[in-house]
Amino acid sequence: MPSHKQAAIGLAFGVVVGSLAFAPPARATMDLQKKAKEAGIAAVTSCQSCHVAKMPKKDAHELNEMGQWLAKEKDTRKAKDIDVTWLKSYTPPPAK
Repeated sequence: MPSHKQAAIGLAFGVVVGSLAFAPPARATMDLQKKAKEAGIAAVTSCQSCHVAKMPKKDAHELNEMGQWLAKEKDTRKAKDIDVTWLKSYTPPPAK
């Protein structure tokens, strides 16, 4: 039979693992679109501004050129989350 200390450690571990399992993943939201609009970034009009799919799913959210740029910018800045105001310095590639 486990001791009280072992049981407490097991419970604490379970709470941490459980909270991580149910935490929402980092992903685009309507709040990001709203923030972009408030910042005057006209290029962001819908999910497809950064994603390939019209309505990206949690497990299928391929990024287009602008979305890939934002993801790289997040890594470059070592930021926890994407900040859509970074798009003020984004230059789209020339049209083909």
